[in-house]
Amino acid sequence: MYRREDDSIRRQHQTCELMDFTQAELLSRCERLAGFSFAELADLLQMPLPATTTQGKGWIGQLIERALGAYAASKPIPDFPHLGIELKTLPVNAKGLPSESTFVCSIPLMTIKHERFETSTVYHKLKRVLWFPIEADKSIPFAKRRLGNALLWSPQEEELAVLRTDWEEAVDMIARGEFAKITAHFGQVLQVRPKGASAKSLTEAIDEDGQRVKTMPRGFYLRPDFTHKILQQHYSLTV
Repeated sequence: MYRREDDSIRRQHQTCELMDFTQAELLSRCERLAGFSFAELADLLQMPLPATTTQGKGWIGQLIERALGAYAASKPIPDFPHLGIELKTLPVNAKGLPSESTFVCSIPLMTIKHERFETSTVYHKLKRVLWFPIEADKSIPFAKRRLGNALLWSPQEEELAVLRTDWEEAVDMIARGEFAKITAHFGQVLQVRPKGASAKSLTEAIDEDGQRVKTMPRGFYLRPDFTHKILQQHYSLTV
């Protein structure tokens, strides 16, 4: 899954301008990144390595975004708005299996009941995804972990139907004020999990009695089994 290219990525980043590249050019940039270690790419882009692997969890995504020219920042739109493509890093273990759930987006607990699946952030984030596998085996020092070969993916009709069902069931429960009853076991492929910097991070929601309350922020996540199937389809994994 991994291979090394030359260091032309430095010039690529320095000459990048917003919205000046096509899908083909984006995929070409991904090909040039494949095989770089985190330390090598960080050095080329002059981004200091994080002090701990915990801090590195979000850092590697930012590093790849910078290298590829993503510019949506934290907005609830795809990372490459002019292409409608969302970038998702996918940590994998030594066997090539996803090592964790994949964060999709935060859940606006106060307003999501007014949305439809086709207008939701989940739909727009997952309609076209640029998956970027990265090494996450704990036996490999963080700085030496490498970037893999990216793949551009869109959900098939069956996958989209399951995503829709999970999303609609979650939204129904949130609309009824039953958000506290949604555990990580909910959903076939789409999970709802707490999403906050700490236990002190709170947001507003409406409970079952119609009262405005404070609660932990929530986010939508893709189960590892789902992303594993995506890797199987594109890389012919046998595990």
